[in-house]
Amino acid sequence: MKKTSTHQQFKETLNFLYTQLPMFQRVGNTAFKKDLTNILALCKAIGDPYKKFSSIHLAGTNGKGSTAHILAAILQASGKKVGIYTSPHYKDFRERIKINGQLVSKKYIVDFVETHKKLFKVIQPSFFEITVAMAFDYFAQQKVDIAIIETGLGGRLDSTNIITPLLSIITNIGYDHQQFLGDTLPEIASEKAGIIKANIPVVIGETHLETESIFIEQAAKKKAPIVFADQLLTVSIKETTPHHSLFEITPKKEAAFPSLLKVNLKGNYQAKNLATALRAITIIQEKKLFMDITNEAIVRGLDNLKERTYFIGRWQQLGANPTILCDSGHNVDGLRTVFEQLKDIEYTQLHFVFGMVKDKDPSKVLSMLPISAKYYFAKANIPRGLDAKNLQKEAAKHNLKGRAYVSVKNALEAAKRQANDTDLIFIGGSIFVVAEVL
Repeated sequence: MKKTSTHQQFKETLNFLYTQLPMFQRVGNTAFKKDLTNILALCKAIGDPYKKFSSIHLAGTNGKGSTAHILAAILQASGKKVGIYTSPHYKDFRERIKINGQLVSKKYIVDFVETHKKLFKVIQPSFFEITVAMAFDYFAQQKVDIAIIETGLGGRLDSTNIITPLLSIITNIGYDHQQFLGDTLPEIASEKAGIIKANIPVVIGETHLETESIFIEQAAKKKAPIVFADQLLTVSIKETTPHHSLFEITPKKEAAFPSLLKVNLKGNYQAKNLATALRAITIIQEKKLFMDITNEAIVRGLDNLKERTYFIGRWQQLGANPTILCDSGHNVDGLRTVFEQLKDIEYTQLHFVFGMVKDKDPSKVLSMLPISAKYYFAKANIPRGLDAKNLQKEAAKHNLKGRAYVSVKNALEAAKRQANDTDLIFIGGSIFVVAEVL
């Protein structure tokens, strides 16, 4: 009898995860569970692995992934074994669970699912709950020095919120997933503030008048020391090269960072994420949480961040003549920063390969898009994707003109055929659209 290869077993395992379990990224609301019962039961049954490693916990509307990878790069350059748990993934499920930039092995995933299939039938966890438990188990097995854990949705009732981290970070608050988190910024902030733990320091990335008091009150209740990164540091972009951005660091209070940092990331919006991460590093240094971090390690870590951490999908260049760029910004605030960035680029004509998910109101995003661009509407290949013709009709209400295509690939090929060498092709609107071109 022929032995099944690990690759085939992995494909079958993913098929089980995707088809047997509700997955929010693919199907939307029906997969979301506002409850920690399942994740606690699942982790207890496998030995509570989340209690066996140190962690940093990240929530926020935008910037979680970038901030996580900036921190990881610096900590790795300091000689630490660093786990990262993020979601969703672009091309490969294994992107969700990494250690020092290496994706979790296929064999580990196959073995974890096979070992616990009976347990899954009893507890009936969601896709996200299983992947969180899997990440915790892997980090415990691999004895990471620190794991950077990103929330999925919200914070208070997110499956990751069973950990007691050394440090909590909330990057920012904006409008996204209102059906779960609330319709106002204070309501959304209250959900995100749910990751603040008793006596655990918390960094808030951006100060907003509507939400500042929410965080201060929650931190006071928990006796958690709180700082707002943008009140302590100003980070601004000075120049860019094909692979790096040079940021100027201006402390508003005493800080010991280099005044200029070369970072292996593109996108002006990374200034906010860098400020948040640097403030987190300051707390780690001041409180001697688990290590000493030198300026030399900060410089080395940031210089080759993408290679160190396997960081993809954010302001990534895919081609030249014409320039082809993609970015996974997918809500109003995330896309606003993308459009501001586009203004800094010289091009003759903008071609926009664009798609969205169907459980978000497209009107706010469409009202922000440049009328002068040529549009190529496409549906990402997931059940949650918004039909391209429906998107085209909605876009027409905002004077955005373009054709609908049966796939992201076809839309991009059409854009390439029509673009001149001096034009810019941008791919975005949804992480799932970007995933299909990486």
